[in-house]
Amino acid sequence: MSGAIEIRDAGPDDLLVVVAIERASFGDPWSQASFRSLLRAETTRFRVATRDGVLIGYAIASRIGDEAELANLAVDPEARRAGVGALLLDDLLASTDAAPAATVYLEVRASNEAAQTLYRGRGFEAVGRRTGYYTRPDEDAVVMRHVPPAG
Repeated sequence: MSGAIEIRDAGPDDLLVVVAIERASFGDPWSQASFRSLLRAETTRFRVATRDGVLIGYAIASRIGDEAELANLAVDPEARRAGVGALLLDDLLASTDAAPAATVYLEVRASNEAAQTLYRGRGFEAVGRRTGYYTRPDEDAVVMRHVPPAG
């Protein structure tokens, strides 16, 4: 795979691959039913990344009022370290920044330094910790916040 990465809205035909990436990425993965329900949620933005027509990552954010939450972001293990996660994150931030005063929050495993580095590079800052937030394995979450640039 060497083509350009494209970002688009997720659809029902994407769910099998999304679930496979989810299972390869997380010890406590979301179900296909959970992803399916998000396709219909009005306040949710569910985006996928493809390269040469192959789905290689996804990101999901929900927005209520002036706040949004990055609920999930994962990249196929074989496509990691190629900027896919950054492109998905930038896409979601652009959509939440387009509306006034959207502050974006997320939780990330305390041990996931690669993800925290990505988020800090996009303007997120650590603002808290949730003890025992994750299972399989049990671990704390770092809560991070992104405030859109003024302007």
